[in-house]
Amino acid sequence: MKAIMVMFDSLNRNFLPPYGCPEVYAPNFVRLAERTVTFRSAYAGSLPCMPARRELHTGRLNFLHRGWSPLEPFDDSMPELLSHAGVHTHLVSDHGHYWEDGGATYHTRYSTWECIRGQEGDPWKGNLSPDIQADTMLPGSNPEIEKFKQRLYKQDAVNRIYRADKENSCQKLTFDRGLEFIETNQGYDNWFLQIESFDPHEPFYSFEEYLKQYEKPALDRDLDWPPYDRVHQTEEEIAYIRAKYMAMISMCDENLGRVLDMMDRYDLWKDTMLIVNTDHGFLLGEHGWWAKNIMPCYQEIVNIPLFIWDPRYGKRGEYRNSLVQTIDMAPTLLEYFGCDQPKDMTGKALGDTILEDRPVREFALFGYHGNQLNITDGRYVYMRAAVHPEIRLYEYTLMPNRMNCRMGAELEQASLAQPFGFTKNMPVLKIPASEGTDAVTRTYGTQLFDLQEDPGQQQPIKDEAQEKRLRLAMKQLLEVNEAPGELLKRMGL
Repeated sequence: MKAIMVMFDSLNRNFLPPYGCPEVYAPNFVRLAERTVTFRSAYAGSLPCMPARRELHTGRLNFLHRGWSPLEPFDDSMPELLSHAGVHTHLVSDHGHYWEDGGATYHTRYSTWECIRGQEGDPWKGNLSPDIQADTMLPGSNPEIEKFKQRLYKQDAVNRIYRADKENSCQKLTFDRGLEFIETNQGYDNWFLQIESFDPHEPFYSFEEYLKQYEKPALDRDLDWPPYDRVHQTEEEIAYIRAKYMAMISMCDENLGRVLDMMDRYDLWKDTMLIVNTDHGFLLGEHGWWAKNIMPCYQEIVNIPLFIWDPRYGKRGEYRNSLVQTIDMAPTLLEYFGCDQPKDMTGKALGDTILEDRPVREFALFGYHGNQLNITDGRYVYMRAAVHPEIRLYEYTLMPNRMNCRMGAELEQASLAQPFGFTKNMPVLKIPASEGTDAVTRTYGTQLFDLQEDPGQQQPIKDEAQEKRLRLAMKQLLEVNEAPGELLKRMGL
């Protein structure tokens, strides 16, 4: 048996034809949906990038205890468990966060791995020329974020010099290496390949052959890097950025088609699972916002695309409505290869859901560490703001790193906490979390949406019975996941 996962980053499903978008040219996503089961109610859990990947490995929510972090010493890792069971696991990725302090324990869990350098502000090439200008971004209004991103903007401008054509692009090279692995090993058994593309994550750097398919306003400069901020740009700038994003998806579609071609060429459909997924979506002006992280977890961010082919069942061209999450990927792959699921994994194997749309859960919990708590049953979405925001939250870890740096002064206030059930008898550091991560979402208050009547989440509703039902389910899921006591108190639960 074999398995391939093609994982994109920041893929908004509303821009894909199988989810009802005719404007984007993506024939291979259409072809994919014809060969797989397409999930309508797939949700992210822990956000954003590395928290989602920790779920991919561990099969459990992690945003209740920790923000962006490496894998912990007590974490189960799906690819590592597969490797121990005799399944060769291979990662090919251009996702630069793997090579930073906050992600450096993930790629080494695979039997073998390859990295492609140069995406976003990856500190790759050293070129100090003062003539290199970073002029592709839309400026945001948050000075702290802009200061942080200045280095990324400049480094990205440097990197593009060395990634100036499609054949040498990060995405193309990532898929090249993935296809090389398939070509080399298609005649063998017991392997799992993860082809992970950073695209269509911002900046939306693609090429004219993709962009020419879309109408875009004439601007005096090229823009492809939206801020993490409210939308205050002109209609022309918004339309331009959206066209750049659609062009990026068309580029992703072309490389996805190369994987499907190889599946056809070697008839891998007979013995190879195929999963195509993403970590989260991205806002491109919807709800008056760009990007993610700051605003509420709208559907465009958390209701993610997911396609699965399981050769054992032969189900293709069908849709599934059951509520599934990223935490289900690890159990699904472990079960497929005949491996036991560790007791700390709370996700569910999706075999029966693929076969006959059998539900694996009634509710899905999702969010960012320190921000709103969110829950859905597939129809209603309940976003709960902090009732007692003055109560301090903590991060529980044995890996005190942030996204791209080690923790610093906050460690002076660290204490040793008793083990949680999932830390395998290991006590953990209890470190004060950053304050103010919910400064924006708190202004929205607690909201309830009915997706059946309002799929675009334009108008929150009042329904005391539904709020009570979802609040109770939220509390129960917090208890199942051993959420820290201070979190329940902060949220009024």
